[in-house]
Amino acid sequence: MPRQARIDTSGALHHVICRGIDRQKIFPGSDDYSLFQKRLGDLLIETKTSCFAWALIPNHFHLLLRTGNVPISVLIKRLLTGYAVNFNRRHNRYGHLFQNRYKSILCQEDAYLLELVRYIHLNPLRAGLVSEYGNLAAYPYCGHGALMGRRKIAWQDTEYVLGLFGNKASTAGSEYSRFVFSGIGQGKRSDLTGGGLLRSHGGWTGVKVLKETGEYQKGDERILGDGAFVNEVLEKAEEKFKEKYRLKAKGYDLDKLITRISEITQVTPDAILDSLRDTKRTTARSILCYWATEKLGTSQSQLAQMLRRSQSSITYAVRRGKAIVEKNAYTI
Repeated sequence: MPRQARIDTSGALHHVICRGIDRQKIFPGSDDYSLFQKRLGDLLIETKTSCFAWALIPNHFHLLLRTGNVPISVLIKRLLTGYAVNFNRRHNRYGHLFQNRYKSILCQEDAYLLELVRYIHLNPLRAGLVSEYGNLAAYPYCGHGALMGRRKIAWQDTEYVLGLFGNKASTAGSEYSRFVFSGIGQGKRSDLTGGGLLRSHGGWTGVKVLKETGEYQKGDERILGDGAFVNEVLEKAEEKFKEKYRLKAKGYDLDKLITRISEITQVTPDAILDSLRDTKRTTARSILCYWATEKLGTSQSQLAQMLRRSQSSITYAVRRGKAIVEKNAYTI
């Protein structure tokens, strides 16, 4: 079966799971954990992506992220590629470090955010990396300690999560701790990480109830949520899909897109692509980066090569381009 395209949208909540190839260790030592956290933190801050929960286990990791200025797929690709190159160089190895395709599940926030925070932060306990719940806050490669006030992590959004447990900081932490502790007995939860229709229906219990009532809800292995949420996400994804192929059917490619941007900005196509910098060129290139990624599905790495810029500068250009297009109501 062909792989399904990843689904994303601004502000979407994602549970990301990635394992080492053949379940090999991706964090064999403390330096590896530290370098991964540094790279992750830098990318989250740069792209304004929120991180609500995270756990690094020797052979895999979990992240709970809200989409910021770039799609989650772009952020994770940069994270994994940069870490793997660095890892292989330091450990004198070659070849793939991660499984070919990480798992990214778009989640219904109201129903699942806290469940996922708890599930992810209990991973070190389930994996036997800490002996008991009382030691979990001291585990340095997990976001639980930050939520418990044991350490500060600039790129972890503890305020948002704790705010869901109350307005007073003095009580929110203890309420959070009680909530996490109460989930220890649940063990592994395939409904939060498993597949497809089962996950969309809320586990086996949900499937059974639907069977008994004769109701049907849309299911999709890329989405964690109820039927209405799944339908809403898929409809939005379908709209984006149709827009992309509508433009392609009209003959839109990068060259035609550049011509359209040239008409809007009065910057020649050659000037858009040259190495000079000024306000008008920056505006034109920003629109190009935004429309190319959003409308045509062009990768940021391809744009970086074409414009001779770093990938991080393309990320900023996409954000600028979106603001310019929305402010001026530009259309293709």
